[in-house]
Amino acid sequence: MKHAKPLPSSLIGRYHGWRATTFAENKAWYAKLADHGQTPRTMVISCCDSRVHVTSVFGAETGEFFIHRNIANLVPPYKPNQDYHGTSAAVEYAVGALGVTNIIVMGHSLCGGIKGCHDMCSGNAPELELDSSFVGRWMEILRPGYDRVAERGGDAATQISALEREGVVTSLENLMTFPFVAERVESEGLSLHGVWMDIKDGHVEAYDASSRTFREI
Repeated sequence: MKHAKPLPSSLIGRYHGWRATTFAENKAWYAKLADHGQTPRTMVISCCDSRVHVTSVFGAETGEFFIHRNIANLVPPYKPNQDYHGTSAAVEYAVGALGVTNIIVMGHSLCGGIKGCHDMCSGNAPELELDSSFVGRWMEILRPGYDRVAERGGDAATQISALEREGVVTSLENLMTFPFVAERVESEGLSLHGVWMDIKDGHVEAYDASSRTFREI
């Protein structure tokens, strides 16, 4: 692959630092994970945003969380076909192979994907409406959520903030369209959770399904 370049020296230096400290201090734990495999009890579906560091937020150690990240932490509806389904495959593996008992969908403030969805659905981002836009086609998952938010009114900032939370709810609803997820939830072998984090002040809100609201924890 002639276009692949060597790793930047700064990353190589960080790797050697990690190997000499964090890895060396926890070598037995890493060996156990290698020898016995991973047994995470929780899957987290979060955004690709570099400011969202879910293991730090929840104080998780290596091997505790099975993490899938994508644009705007979305889960598409169950739709088996010959297309590529990275998120659906991750959910299938987490539930079927790993047997996780919790799935957390984690949204956040100032999400670029959510803003892009709002811009596209309100007619202000024609480039995202092109068939060639992977981001635009992905954010179509949330168009019904945009419609619900738009009906409530408010300025763009208010709608975008609401849409960030609506994205979490939409993903939770879509998870239940997967037969193997719904079966595990109904048999109480799996719980679904939604959270939203404010990346500026660090507070986290959890979704309360009974009132369909987010409340700070």
